[in-house]
Amino acid sequence: MIKAVEPIFPGSYLGILGGGQLGRMFTQAAQAMGYKVCVLDPDSESPAGSIAEKFIHAQYTNVDALKEMAVLCAAVSTEFENVPAGALDELESLGVFVAPRSACVSLAQNRIAEKNFLASWKAETNIGPVPYCVVERVADLEHIPADLFPGILKTARLGYDGKGQVTVDDLSELSTAWHEFGQVPCVLEKKMDLDFEVSALVVRGYDDAVVAYPVAQNIHRNGILHTSTVPAPSLKSQQEKKIIDAAKALIRKIDYVGVLCVEFFVLKNGDIVANEIAPRPHNSGHYTMDACVSSQFEQQVRAMARLPLGDTRLLAPVSMLNLLGDIWFEGSEDKARVPAWNQVLAHPDAKLHLYGKSAPRMGRKMGHINCLGESLHGARHTCAAVAAELGIEP
Repeated sequence: MIKAVEPIFPGSYLGILGGGQLGRMFTQAAQAMGYKVCVLDPDSESPAGSIAEKFIHAQYTNVDALKEMAVLCAAVSTEFENVPAGALDELESLGVFVAPRSACVSLAQNRIAEKNFLASWKAETNIGPVPYCVVERVADLEHIPADLFPGILKTARLGYDGKGQVTVDDLSELSTAWHEFGQVPCVLEKKMDLDFEVSALVVRGYDDAVVAYPVAQNIHRNGILHTSTVPAPSLKSQQEKKIIDAAKALIRKIDYVGVLCVEFFVLKNGDIVANEIAPRPHNSGHYTMDACVSSQFEQQVRAMARLPLGDTRLLAPVSMLNLLGDIWFEGSEDKARVPAWNQVLAHPDAKLHLYGKSAPRMGRKMGHINCLGESLHGARHTCAAVAAELGIEP
């Protein structure tokens, strides 16, 4: 257990496991506050590693690399949930303040554990997961309730951005899909009568202080986030309060320090169900970089450094547009072109963020644009106009 409770002041090193875009934006926020950053990532072309003061190019389980990071860094966090829990435990055993701890991250690494936790959490918040059933062995197929069809079969581990999941309409399709997944542990979720999707971003400090951002309404395409809009256009005020209260209860229940995202479905009958937990800053929270007093990445720094948390107040309505590698190509992935950023930035309320990735690929997250407005209508109008400039379907 970490005994030190003193703040970690600027000038110190903070560490991040993972060097993708979330690690890069964390690094930029930490550096803006006067910290130095050490990134550990197995990718030699890590976007975060290219701008950090120290880049350790190694596997996350490399003991020597973890020791090197522990000597340098007063605190360490992670930019993605699938970092090996053992790496976090090793750093903590070496005296580093780890936020969030491995037990919190592990919860989101396995959909079975996550769904079971969300089911137990329902008693406190009156928000639970969608109806589900665990599929781990052939015998489980004999006990699938008929009312779970049509459903979505998801692998328990390593599925994200639409990967590791498939829609199944009956038991026969379920059996086929499970065998195609290699008979790995899975969760079958009932397809719900969905109205829209939202996400709640909450932050908890070392001192148990908790703050929440305004809820974002999200649109996904092919399992990947397309836009996030705040204030959530379709969400009623009482629904937003219920969601934020539930997310605050969750972050305290698991003794989590740092930035946490909880995704929810709002059904057509008005009911709210929890979808999944992301133990890190989240794609749907990128709007905070330009539209809030404190960004989600600044909050990650504050929580790690045991500093007071920042203000989450929304300064302007905003619609965030995700940029995938597709916009670099016209019809063929063989020849890339530079998108017309001059036309995009002719919209003065559009704020461009690119992730410093070495090469665009179809479906690869390359950046995002925060479109601000004096009104929600204005923000959404700018987002649609920017999307049109880039050839993205509205």
